[in-house]
Amino acid sequence: MATTKRKRATLDDGDTSPPPPTTTTPLDLSLLEALENSSEPPIETLDLKTVKKLALGFERRLKDNIAARLKYPDQPDKFADSEIELHHQLQNLKLLSAAPEYYPELVNLNTVGSIVGLLNHDNIDIVIDTIGLIQDLTEEDVVEENGDDALALVDALVENNVLELLVQNLWKLNEADVDESAAIFSVLAVIENLIEVKLTVAEVVCERTKLLKWLLGRIKVKEFDGNKQYASEILAILLQSSVGNQKRLGQTNGVDTMLQAVAMYKSRDPKSQDEEEMVENLFDCLCCLLMPLENKERFVKAEGVELMIIIMNQKKLCYGSAIRALDFAMTSYPPACERFVDVMGLKTAFPAFMGKIPLSKKNKKRYKEELEERLVSMVASLFGGILRGSRRERLLSKFVENEYEKVDRLMELYMRYSNRVEAEAERIDQLELEDLEMDEDEKYNRKLESGLYTLQLISVILGHLWTSEQPRIRARIELLLKQHKLTTKDVKNVLQEFHDNIGDLDGPEEKERAQSKIQKFVSAFS
Repeated sequence: MATTKRKRATLDDGDTSPPPPTTTTPLDLSLLEALENSSEPPIETLDLKTVKKLALGFERRLKDNIAARLKYPDQPDKFADSEIELHHQLQNLKLLSAAPEYYPELVNLNTVGSIVGLLNHDNIDIVIDTIGLIQDLTEEDVVEENGDDALALVDALVENNVLELLVQNLWKLNEADVDESAAIFSVLAVIENLIEVKLTVAEVVCERTKLLKWLLGRIKVKEFDGNKQYASEILAILLQSSVGNQKRLGQTNGVDTMLQAVAMYKSRDPKSQDEEEMVENLFDCLCCLLMPLENKERFVKAEGVELMIIIMNQKKLCYGSAIRALDFAMTSYPPACERFVDVMGLKTAFPAFMGKIPLSKKNKKRYKEELEERLVSMVASLFGGILRGSRRERLLSKFVENEYEKVDRLMELYMRYSNRVEAEAERIDQLELEDLEMDEDEKYNRKLESGLYTLQLISVILGHLWTSEQPRIRARIELLLKQHKLTTKDVKNVLQEFHDNIGDLDGPEEKERAQSKIQKFVSAFS
């Protein structure tokens, strides 16, 4: 794994001076070899008796090491042997990962607290051993079929402050050292494992520790390596799991930091597949950050709209990711829509809306469909966020220019998604004929998966155009509907279904306001 030399930081805000040197006693390899080749018989099977024996042996070696260090604090050679024996016992405990059904017994024996305590050990090699042990015990393939037993272990780890000690080690470990850099990777793996077992850990770790601050600092490092990639992945997991984390990161300059991180790729592409995955993680983080309203405001103030337009104009690998970020920023936030129009965003977005999308290494068909859906959402947001004035006129003029080509494109998309939804509705009917009953919610969700939501947004855009007091646009829509053997009633029906299924996730007042808007279009198409 490549490592990047960087300054250490303390846990104190704003203090980037190196922490005091850690007292490290290198393991004596000859003694270790002698210990491993001792007459102690290897453990072949794991049963309750063996688990207790392992735990007891570990506790005994730990006690011996503590006693030796207290007795000879300034004579490392006096406690080196006990350290080697403790290392050996930590390796033995890794055997328990083969039998997670005994994790509750490990908890009952109070061994978990002793293990976690070693994350504070003065010997960095013992700390690294302990991180490795906890990683092995919590690996996904170890715990996935032992949910309750794994949960018992995770609960015990968290209760014994494993999150705080792990994050403290992120700040202490030196990435210029190969072993310590690998340990940082393992710390991140442990945090991911804990979240996998217990989702609430994602918010707890950010409440109790300075993990978010460390992750932000790590992704700001220009050079790419495995730890930077993993840091971006963990940050994305934390943000996807918690609105609280999204708000918390926004309050700590997170939006500006994410913009700086993605700006490194505005005019160049990642050099490897791993680096490409990291960039996708960074944009995932940015999009999650843009869900709370206050972060949308920070995005606009930090000139995030302008940066995304620059990235689009460069037509590099991040092209589609920039569209996705703009979609998140502009959804239900008129100031972002206004800024987008002011900085010539329409000139950049509408060629893409017309299907002129740079080729991608990804699945070209699905990639284009995803961008189409994002662009439809963006245009719907523009119409919903800009209701009057010169900006509205500029938006409407886009649908007039070049002989109404964008109205034609809109109807082309309408037909494609309408056919898709209709085909899914027919499949549902066929399934019901085969005695497979589905409730209305399940039917609606299946239609959404087939493209109904995008069809609804297209219909909303058509509603804005229909009611825009532009008779030529209305005439064009009528002509296109007739050519496809449709009427305004078909569009009205799509909008009515949309109206009837608007939820109250954002509160009853917001639901009523959203339904009122759609009802105006339903009435207009009647």
